[in-house]
Amino acid sequence: MKQERTAAPGVMMIEDEDLLMAVLNSAPVIRGKPTDQLDGSTGNEILQRFGGEGTEAELLHLRRTRDALQGMIREESDAVEQLTAAIDKAALVPEVTGNGLQWQLDAPADERLSARTVLAWSRVAEQFPGRLRACANTECNLFLIDHSRPGTAKWCSMATCGNRMKARAHARRT
Repeated sequence: MKQERTAAPGVMMIEDEDLLMAVLNSAPVIRGKPTDQLDGSTGNEILQRFGGEGTEAELLHLRRTRDALQGMIREESDAVEQLTAAIDKAALVPEVTGNGLQWQLDAPADERLSARTVLAWSRVAEQFPGRLRACANTECNLFLIDHSRPGTAKWCSMATCGNRMKARAHARRT
């Protein structure tokens, strides 16, 4: 299993980091209303993009995994139990090759994408401790991985949440 890839000069990305972010950010707040992009055609597009099976069971499992991971990041009290339940049938199985030991994911087809998402979360948490976080805009439901050198990014996007929060702070000061 490949551990990491480089996305741009100087930025290290973890395997399946894009999957992790697509799943975590699949429940955005749009015009003040929570949405779920793991429903309908948008959900199927996400599954297809990352090699999913496209079944309703897979979408349901991915939704549960998303909710559990969001809870883990937000340090909610029942998140550990939820995440444990989400991956209880998944295992990494060693495979000996001429180049050494490689780990293969063993999970039911409908749960494989969810297990990959959890593995990506674990690798990000290990290699970038404290840098996977919820957007600092409390009205936003998106997440970010802070790849900046100082590790001080707060918003999912400077163009949206960052500007809104800075404008609100300015309005309070004037």
